[in-house]
Amino acid sequence: MKLQLALFSSLFLNAYFYFCLFLHHHQPPPSLGWAGSAAREAEAVAAIDCSGHGRAFLDGVLDGGGLPVCECNKCYYGSDCSRLLHDCAADADSGDALFFEAYWQQQAASSAVVVSGWHRMSYFTDGKDDLTIELEKHIRILHQAVGNAVTDGKFIVFGAGSAQLINALVYALSPSNASSSPASVVASAPYYPFYKEQTNQFETRAYGWGGTTSDLANASVSSATNFIEFVTSPNNPDGLFKQPVLGTSAVIFDYAYYWPQYSPILDPADEDVMLFSISKISGHAGSRWAVIKDEGVYERTTNYLSLNTMGVSRDTHLRALKLIKVMIAEKGGEGDIFEFGYRTLKARWSKLHELVSSSSRFSLQQHSAQYCNYFGAIRDPSPGNAPSRTNEEEDHTYAWLKCEWKEDEDCHEALRKGSIISRAGARFEADSRYTRLSLIKTQDDFDLLLKRMQPLVSREEMASS
Repeated sequence: MKLQLALFSSLFLNAYFYFCLFLHHHQPPPSLGWAGSAAREAEAVAAIDCSGHGRAFLDGVLDGGGLPVCECNKCYYGSDCSRLLHDCAADADSGDALFFEAYWQQQAASSAVVVSGWHRMSYFTDGKDDLTIELEKHIRILHQAVGNAVTDGKFIVFGAGSAQLINALVYALSPSNASSSPASVVASAPYYPFYKEQTNQFETRAYGWGGTTSDLANASVSSATNFIEFVTSPNNPDGLFKQPVLGTSAVIFDYAYYWPQYSPILDPADEDVMLFSISKISGHAGSRWAVIKDEGVYERTTNYLSLNTMGVSRDTHLRALKLIKVMIAEKGGEGDIFEFGYRTLKARWSKLHELVSSSSRFSLQQHSAQYCNYFGAIRDPSPGNAPSRTNEEEDHTYAWLKCEWKEDEDCHEALRKGSIISRAGARFEADSRYTRLSLIKTQDDFDLLLKRMQPLVSREEMASS
């Protein structure tokens, strides 16, 4: 009898616990309170049909019905962006990484942010020097997960916009002693033109633009000259891995493109001053961070930021944190942003490479294949997996296009006549036979680029027939 009672009690308790577990997992989700209307508004705007050629935004211009209108991709127009301007030029100029839009649409739920009206209203945060503790922590976790930078024992500085930290670091590395000669800011051509443009804009008694490193090699330079050298690696525009040329210079390493979707990850970068940009990781323009080893340089950098902007928007901190959390959580899975980016850009490069290689009029940069620690493999050597090209690896960010025909001395102009907007090689202090084509914009931009390139390539066929 006691055995039967014990068995019955055990069955009853098991049934009871399973019933409680069932109720716990099947109870309706709690209704949203103050965030409900904001969430509904965000979903309503995201659902506005722009025919796949545009998008509507919460802060967009409203139509007669009170809803934001579609903001169309270049060359598309109409209330739903469904109409194409047939004589429109393909815009391959900017480095706007809008190809990531498709990824974030797939991650709509995990990447969404609802912000209360009273979110971090203060000038100050819970962290040091206007950087929230969680954002700093997750920046370090992201670098460790990707394996592209060493952050242990170093300081993190978060900047507003894509350019603020560039000048902040130049200021921080310049002589602080008024009696010292000003620092000469230099870079090796071809280089990102903003280094020169911004240095000239904010030139002070402490620093000024000094030209290219090749200029210095052919000039008489005093041993007392202070140099600050920008090194972008992989380089913008040609994708090459770069090293400092001037052995005595202070160096700012710009690693904006040292992420697996653009470049093989060789080893964690471990430099004294390193720059990264969230726009090239996630596609969201407007934020950079620096990793700094020396405390004195760190303090001068944060002092500059304090006087320049007195902090970064807390909403920017929150959004960056949310995006980075998604990247970390999805690493190695189906939603890996770096795998998505690599696949997308490789497919684009393959199509452009096939088109360009069918003609002698143009050529593209080619790089040696290298093992990528992030993917645990040698990066796919060439579009189409051609076995005869297994020793080469193409850079997928930009096409550094060279015009090979004698009459095309200005490649940017040759493309402009063919209704393609590129970024002229002269902007990078390179030969005018080169021009840069961006491969990281929208799919519409890329498709139109191929369409406009076709007749330029076909001109050779017509000439030879």
